Amino acid sequence: MATAETVALVLDEESPLPETAADVEDLARRLRGHINRLGVMVPKETPVLRHAQQLGSAGVPDGYVPSRVYLVQLAKATQELTATVETCGSDRAKQQGERPRWTPRINVLRGAVFALALACLVLAASVPRA
Repeated sequence: MATAETVALVLDEESPLPETAADVEDLARRLRGHINRLGVMVPKETPVLRHAQQLGSAGVPDGYVPSRVYLVQLAKATQELTATVETCGSDRAKQQGERPRWTPRINVLRGAVFALALACLVLAASVPRA
């Protein structure tokens, strides 16, 4: 969620442009942090990750317009990386050590329900009538 908020600070049309070079540097630092955090969730050979890392490793250019253009490019790269993580990142996290959760097949569930119903029927038949 923090990634989306940071990207929105840069790309949202209603967000004001950063006023000082320190503001630009702070936003770039945050976006680089998001890129680093998201980078472990996708394969290293992914072109989106390589592009975002290359862009993130470059320094913020001097000048008002070039620094804002760089910030927008970095935010777009972060946004693309986030979309990539949403599509393939969860699969990689499962492969890296998360134990897959066992889900029973439909026939196992049907058998369990049948056994429970049969047990209830036998119990009801064994109760003496009054």
